[in-house]
Amino acid sequence: MEKNSVKSTSLFDLDGHPSFGKSFPVALQHLLAMLVGNTLPSLVLTNALKGTQFEIPSDQAVYVIQAGMFVAALATLLQLYPVMKVGAKLPVIMGVSFAYIPILLEVGKAYGYGGVFGAQIFGGVVAFVVGILIGKIRKYFPPIVSGTVVLTIGLSLYPVAINYMAGGNGSPMYGSGWNWLVAIVVLIVVLVCNMFGKGYIKLAAILVGIIVGYILSLIINATAAPGFMSFHNVIEADWFTYPRLLPFKLTFPKPALITMAIMYIVNSVQAVGDISSTTIGGLDREPTDQEISGSIKSNGVMSVLGGLFGALPTATYSQNVGIVSMTKVVARSVLRITAIMILLAGFVPKFGGLMMSIPQCVIGGATISVFAQITMNGIRLITSEELSVRNSTIVGLGVALGMGIVSVPAATEALDPTVKMIFTSSPVILATLVVFVLNIILPSKTLAEEQAEREAMEQE
Repeated sequence: MEKNSVKSTSLFDLDGHPSFGKSFPVALQHLLAMLVGNTLPSLVLTNALKGTQFEIPSDQAVYVIQAGMFVAALATLLQLYPVMKVGAKLPVIMGVSFAYIPILLEVGKAYGYGGVFGAQIFGGVVAFVVGILIGKIRKYFPPIVSGTVVLTIGLSLYPVAINYMAGGNGSPMYGSGWNWLVAIVVLIVVLVCNMFGKGYIKLAAILVGIIVGYILSLIINATAAPGFMSFHNVIEADWFTYPRLLPFKLTFPKPALITMAIMYIVNSVQAVGDISSTTIGGLDREPTDQEISGSIKSNGVMSVLGGLFGALPTATYSQNVGIVSMTKVVARSVLRITAIMILLAGFVPKFGGLMMSIPQCVIGGATISVFAQITMNGIRLITSEELSVRNSTIVGLGVALGMGIVSVPAATEALDPTVKMIFTSSPVILATLVVFVLNIILPSKTLAEEQAEREAMEQE
């Protein structure tokens, strides 16, 4: 009895409580891995809406970044320490997700921030329901379907990254050689760190690239191109902030609700992969239905909360799943330290102001490698199944229709506005619908069965 009451101090025990000295280096790794990714989606959205009727003041743009930090910390804590079966009780880091960017951009351009957060709240409710039903619908999203969706997400983000590399929306020096120089230097640094770096350098490759790009931008701003950078947001930002309820007036446009709901269903199924990777890599077992359900329900709850407080949608972070698999450190108390550090950053608007001072070309150079990795993750999922004629048809048509129709806006001008938003707001939605339906209606055939059919035809 006394033995059972002794707390474990192991890093490799889910309920372990190792010392701070042992925990902090791993907790810092998780922070470095998620920090940039957690802020970039907010920067992408706020910069994309510059110059439109929905542009917001810089202090509000900083707040969106800070709110994302708050919600990421709370979402992580809820995953670590579930409440009423909401949460996975696993070493999972949550953060603002790149996967939603294509949808957020289109909804934002059409309906502004109120439409984005209103649709997000609805999507969060849908995710909670999916969490309850995940055991029944999971079979409809095999790797051939989820992989095509992830592939399309990556492909649809490339124009965003290229626009950033050229200077981004509102840049008076858009397309200049200085922007391209900085973007390419950042990209090279990220690649070198990823391919040749070790330890923290490899883990924080994107952060290192952004720091190098920022320093180079400071030099260019001071010597060759004054005005290349702006420090207005850093100077004006306060030292302390707190979450504010309903910072934007919510709206609930029907097209945005349907579009976001589909995206949340897709992302919920993708979360199954991250939870599975966490348990297999860190705990050498498959996840339980309760862990998967709790994780998705948790994300739904936090998405609703995020929408109310002005934070963009969250998701499980695959890069942090990779750290768990690599280090085998699964003690939840370690990731609790990470969550606390994220939360503290959320209270300091100067942090958000500093993020907004980063030239868009720096962000472009750093994120294009992230988007490329998303694309390759999709390809990896797809190729985990046999590339039979049937599966190749599903993938090919999904990508062709998803990317093709959205890239020719004039082709859908005559459609009803609601139909147009659902089917053309993002290639991700259309590709998802296409591959989902085709996977259900096309008869399942293996490579061996297709080969047998061809041999039979030759013998006739």
